[in-house]
Amino acid sequence: MRILVIGGGKMGASLAQSLINEGHDVTVIDRSDTVIQRSQDTMDAMFIKGSGVSVDTLREADAPHADIVIAATMGDEINMLSCLTAKRLGAQYAIARIRDPEYLSALPFLQKELSIDYAINPERATAREISRMLRFPYAGTVETFARGRVEMADFRAAEDDPVVGVPLREMYKKNKHLPQVLFCAVERGDEIIIPKGDFVIKAGDRVHVVSDVKTITQFFEALNKGASAIKSVMIMGGGRIGYYLANMLLGMKIKVSLIEINPERARRLSELLPGATIIQGDGTDQELLESEGLSDVHAFVPLSGRDEENLMAGFYAVQRGVKKVIVKSNRENYSALMHNMGLDSIISTKAVACNSILRTVRTRASRSTATVERMYRLMDGKAEALEFIADPGAPYTHVPLKNLNVHKDALIAVIVRDGQVQVPFGNDTIEAGDHVVAISRRTGISELGQIVHR
Repeated sequence: MRILVIGGGKMGASLAQSLINEGHDVTVIDRSDTVIQRSQDTMDAMFIKGSGVSVDTLREADAPHADIVIAATMGDEINMLSCLTAKRLGAQYAIARIRDPEYLSALPFLQKELSIDYAINPERATAREISRMLRFPYAGTVETFARGRVEMADFRAAEDDPVVGVPLREMYKKNKHLPQVLFCAVERGDEIIIPKGDFVIKAGDRVHVVSDVKTITQFFEALNKGASAIKSVMIMGGGRIGYYLANMLLGMKIKVSLIEINPERARRLSELLPGATIIQGDGTDQELLESEGLSDVHAFVPLSGRDEENLMAGFYAVQRGVKKVIVKSNRENYSALMHNMGLDSIISTKAVACNSILRTVRTRASRSTATVERMYRLMDGKAEALEFIADPGAPYTHVPLKNLNVHKDALIAVIVRDGQVQVPFGNDTIEAGDHVVAISRRTGISELGQIVHR
């Protein structure tokens, strides 16, 4: 597809590269010579200098023939006006990055009046992901599928875990007390593995499992990795994510304390969040953290604008015994370091927004009705977890899985039919309307037929 990205900053560049990797024809508009020069050296796209609200610039970028326009500049108003102008010129579909909380309540009206087909608020989406991770403190990350009926969670295998050192096909024979989940992906060093029956988990592996909500919870309890509910959270940083997250947590009846270094911003937050304890100070100051009760809170979430500060504050919280630490970091090259330091719950605003937009793009690109319903990029984008709804009349329906060809780098993890979750075996079939969760080391998958076929 022809895709026009307006704004070549961190999010725009990451999104453009992902779209190029998936085979799309990408054009990027940006005002900065420096941004364009830097991106031209590393990216196979067309670059045009100018403003996304300029009719002349949009025409030069061939916006009238664009399948999708994605406005991802730092300015909400520029993004909205760019989408409107591009749609008026003939673009088929418009996606806008809209971040300001003041636009939240009016968003449906703005989308309709400004011809915006899909709006993404990266900070609010990130806060929503963090709140979900706090509801499931037993895992590094938890992804949900089939309207919350299915969960995929990951954990770091320890030497004394009963899952270590046993071939997967023997797992439940030797551990009959262990609730049966599907081991769907393993990260071992830089290697991503879709495990088969003879695979043996080693200590230090990052293991992804999937099943229904009740079974996943029981599985972690059996591994002694369960945890009591989160009742108190300390947030470092009162930016947009911090504000959205605090507001969500207060709605969940969780005690919230928020540290903000800017005095004016701290005063404003005390007005916006009367139910939270707002502390004006430097969240990287260990004495301040201790005096405000860091060691007593159930969870700590550093959300400053500097990844390095979040990393060090998160590491300190782990040392102080905080049972759930979620660190915001947009730097993919920090992930391995953070995992090695015991920080397994990492959130990236850029990744959250890009995943949401990529899922929308894949749905638009597919010619099948069995398009991507949900999509999560795992292990720094090296693998993906995808949910589809099976297409009526597709050749893979009504056929036992053992008689179908499943791509060697993929795995059918779960089938949900009439609200019932099942881990499929060889004699099971996919039927029209089933929610099918698949794990794949291939990227760019837009329909179920690319993973399983006759």
